[in-house]
Amino acid sequence: MSGLEAMQSVQFVNAKGKRLAVLSAEDWEALVEWLETLEDLQIARQAISDLKAAGGNRKRAGWLEWKSVASEIR
Repeated sequence: MSGLEAMQSVQFVNAKGKRLAVLSAEDWEALVEWLETLEDLQIARQAISDLKAAGGNRKRAGWLEWKSVASEIR
């Protein structure tokens, strides 16, 4: 299910004078995954933009060398 489909599956209820949105847990997880993907895309686009602005020089663009950070991931 896409994020858009999850958004369209929202049901609304009124409780104690408030209008609340209700999603199934599955739809909520799909929505969170969709938002995370959008965030990842934004980060990637910014990184490419920075690289282009640095004339393709990864170091000037602020990119780190893999061998200097690989041990931090393990």
